[in-house]
Amino acid sequence: MRYFAERLFDGKTFKQNQLIIVRNKKIVFIDQGEPDQADVHLSGLVSPGFIDVQVNGGGGKLFNNEPTLETLQCMSEAHQQFGTTAMLPTLITDDFTTMQSAANAISAAISNDMLGIVGVHFEGPHLSVPKKGIHPEHHIRKITDDELALFARKDLGQVCVTLAPENVSCNVIRELVAHNVKVFLGHSNATAGQTLAAIEAGAQGFTHLYNAMSPLTSRAAGMVGASLLDNNTYCGLIVDHEHVDNVSCQLAIKCKTPQKVMLVTDAMSHVGSTQTELQFAGMDITRTGNKLTIEGGRLAGSALDMATAVRNTVNNLHCPLEHALQMAATTPAKFLSLQGKKGLLAEGYDADWTVLTTDLHIDSTYIAGNNVYNRTITQQNQQQGELCKH
Repeated sequence: MRYFAERLFDGKTFKQNQLIIVRNKKIVFIDQGEPDQADVHLSGLVSPGFIDVQVNGGGGKLFNNEPTLETLQCMSEAHQQFGTTAMLPTLITDDFTTMQSAANAISAAISNDMLGIVGVHFEGPHLSVPKKGIHPEHHIRKITDDELALFARKDLGQVCVTLAPENVSCNVIRELVAHNVKVFLGHSNATAGQTLAAIEAGAQGFTHLYNAMSPLTSRAAGMVGASLLDNNTYCGLIVDHEHVDNVSCQLAIKCKTPQKVMLVTDAMSHVGSTQTELQFAGMDITRTGNKLTIEGGRLAGSALDMATAVRNTVNNLHCPLEHALQMAATTPAKFLSLQGKKGLLAEGYDADWTVLTTDLHIDSTYIAGNNVYNRTITQQNQQQGELCKH
């Protein structure tokens, strides 16, 4: 198939009048062209597809509650309408049986080439109780050989594990990294020293920076201070204007640069659905506007999608559009070691892209050259559905 883009961001620079030729799910040609050379005219700004490394649910399904192949399909389809072309479905702290079921579902999704699933993120269970957030305390525990073996499986795509370094030794972090596991630090009360030691052992990033981690203060730099100081690690950042103050977001991007900050959603099942209430681990999670809370007002994940994260970053953090798109696509691709496959629009890369309107909403989404979401068709189907009701 041949596509023509009047305006395109390839992950590095903006270009005009680009012809894209796709064959066998890959981009085989991309360069200057003319509209009459193409089969499809992409109307809007074409960008590399968004990559979300922290997705708990979507489309009314939470991965913990139903760790199945069907849930993964639902989650992927829900987030495709917001420009996400690759994700790490994320399992919140749970029992080992649920972890095994989640891993088996991920394995099946990858072996079946399910669009959008490139690995798995185990957020816990080896965390700090004082910084547990909504993670069930009775499931927080020391790491075992069985869990190490699960994380080291080679049929799960890219595995990411969030852990608290005060509760997991540097030797274990080294072992995980040796098995190609991406180690995130988070839900932690670690000192700056403990955090820097974990980085020295191979930890590569931080889960939802600022949230559920020891803060930066005048007399103790904490995990936040260590994360901002280090030049080599990546940070996930939830730009929903609920989790992190705008100035704190701007500080993180200034310190870490867009090459090390990844926009993440931490999305629960509400995204891509009309759901307002969710039961998880005996807690009632309620959506009010774009905010998810449990009783007492504590945040419980988010209702954020990647397109909204990009808009918020541009409109309210005043970041250049190219930086926002890099943080949504190019940077997470590098973190996940997907260079040469995803995160750029270039010859040899996967034909994954999203088309944005002038106000940065999603017009269409493509994965492996397949048009998996089209706003016009979706709106027409919705209107037809309304007509059928009458």
